[in-house]
Amino acid sequence: MDAHAGSQETENSFPAEEATERPTRMTRIQTLTLISMASVNFSSMICYSILGPFFPNEAVKKGASQTVVGLIFGSYAVCNLIGSMVMGRYIVQIGAKFMLIAGLFVSSVCTIMFGLLDRAPAGAPFISLCFIVRSVDAVGFAAAMTSTFAMTAKIFPNNVATVLGSLEIFTGLGLILGPPVGGWFYHSFGYEVPFMLLGCLLMIMVPFNIYVLPSIEAEPSKDSFFRLLLHGKAILICFVIVTLSAGLGFIDATLSLFAMKTFNLSSGYVGLIMIGLSLPYCLASPLIGYFTDKYPGTRTGFTVTGGVITAVCFFLLGPAPFFHIHSQLWLMVLMLALIGFSLGMTAIPTFPEIITCAHEQGFEEGLSTLGMVSGLFGAFWSTGMFYGPIVGGLITQRLSFEWAATVQGAMGLLAALLLLAYSLCQRRQRVREDDQQGDESTPLLNG
Repeated sequence: MDAHAGSQETENSFPAEEATERPTRMTRIQTLTLISMASVNFSSMICYSILGPFFPNEAVKKGASQTVVGLIFGSYAVCNLIGSMVMGRYIVQIGAKFMLIAGLFVSSVCTIMFGLLDRAPAGAPFISLCFIVRSVDAVGFAAAMTSTFAMTAKIFPNNVATVLGSLEIFTGLGLILGPPVGGWFYHSFGYEVPFMLLGCLLMIMVPFNIYVLPSIEAEPSKDSFFRLLLHGKAILICFVIVTLSAGLGFIDATLSLFAMKTFNLSSGYVGLIMIGLSLPYCLASPLIGYFTDKYPGTRTGFTVTGGVITAVCFFLLGPAPFFHIHSQLWLMVLMLALIGFSLGMTAIPTFPEIITCAHEQGFEEGLSTLGMVSGLFGAFWSTGMFYGPIVGGLITQRLSFEWAATVQGAMGLLAALLLLAYSLCQRRQRVREDDQQGDESTPLLNG
């Protein structure tokens, strides 16, 4: 047994120097890791997204108000934010492989426990347990996702955007299938069955990943998130990430009610409309990832262009009141599809670009830096997911959905334009420095 464990550890270990090679084809470790990450993304996202169709109604029956239901969802984002920062900072000390496996285990147990909450007494006990289980689940999810991003960047150092874009196919599939699968199991078998089945699916991922995932050797770094945020471009990219996730959170929280009220649609049709957002994202992400890996200089251009398109689409989603255009179903579906495509343009290049910013700040190349970048990405994404539904919901309640969507679009446009302005200033500064170096070298050549 010890000999077998030793051979498996040797086979699955992943020393730092191996990551710098550029193989012509994927190694066995890379293939198994890709399969593992795809399964983690799919199973985690399908478990995350099953709540939408039926949990709010069940929670109201148990004595929770709409505000409390919103806070239960919001607590997930807050704990995910905190968990992403902590896990990203200490990924080397904890171990990337152990972090991912432990995160999957915690999420699977919490998913199963969430299925048992209908047996809890109504009122304060039920609400308290919802907050506790959902918060712990968020920390487990943060551990799994932070490790997934960091290990992907470590094992595929030359194709980060390509691999992440490909993995987003499985993320999108999980988000697409979660609501209808969860809703069907709920209507067919009751509240407990969807959580039990999907929790067991996550649990199966634990032994699979114990065997498949490589162990990555790394040294802890003394660098911090705050030093990374001193890089101007990194801050602006994080602002872009916040606006993206805020927009998605806003759509999740408000679009279904607006569509049902405005166009008299059933919840089933609204679900089909939401697929129009996820499907273009799934299709666009791997293509954009491949292109930006092959031509890294285009990353900022993709991010800015995608941000501008996303902003325009949010202006027309309502549409904005100052356009004086009546809401039409075909226009809303078209805008959602374009948002899904432009989201891929904007989001996929951000992770490798933050890695570049970290190296420009003098961060060491290694798992510790990748963990911090992954944690930073997850933290700001969670910030937007918390901010978007709350602020968007308040604006929708006080004014209208049209004005709320306009505010989301304005935030995205501001982030894109700030990033564009910063990039242009940096390019001019580099040109000026190159000209100065050329002028200094001319006398030496003449001499």
